[in-house]
Amino acid sequence: MLQYLTVPVTAFQQNCSIVWCDETMEGAVIDPGGDLPRITAAASAAGVTLKAIWITHAHLDHAGAAAELARALSLPIIGPHPDDQFWIDGLAEQGRRFGMPAGEPFVPTRWLHDGDTVQIGHCTLNVRHCPGHTPGHVVFHSPQAQRAFVGDVLFAGSIGRTDFPRGNHGDLIRSITERLWPLGDDTVFIPGHGPESTFGQERETNPFVGGT
Repeated sequence: MLQYLTVPVTAFQQNCSIVWCDETMEGAVIDPGGDLPRITAAASAAGVTLKAIWITHAHLDHAGAAAELARALSLPIIGPHPDDQFWIDGLAEQGRRFGMPAGEPFVPTRWLHDGDTVQIGHCTLNVRHCPGHTPGHVVFHSPQAQRAFVGDVLFAGSIGRTDFPRGNHGDLIRSITERLWPLGDDTVFIPGHGPESTFGQERETNPFVGGT
């Protein structure tokens, strides 16, 4: 069964997730935006052997330390969707703009597309391309564990910003209603920032997408 823990990182308190298979104890890091000692210490304390880095989208607080971690531990970088290439190319500039350590551009070992899967140990997660916050944003969903790692698509009581370059509000709403809601009301999602919630709760109460 898939297990996970959340490690807030960077000044933006981005929810980096460490996910692993409890049979093999092999794991992946979702969105290592920074604070790598904190991430690797949490994985070590949990007894997890890291095998991959999974990226939901290429904003600095989610992907800024991916290249450094990949190099340090010889890990593949998987994701995001190719439409986020320009964000990857601009990671260093993002750091300068926000006064944070400069992110290092990278070439993903594998790009992701809607309908792909990723695997860690005996656990397989489905990939959904969910553009809007960024054009190449993806979401990782475990049907078995009823968990979804949604990056900055959806939050408890809010939705992702769409005022960044190539953000699109209409695309974001469609991603939520057409790609996330069908995953089931009981699915718990881990957002890129803030507390967890369920898709059912957000369908009912989220003022940006409630009742959809």
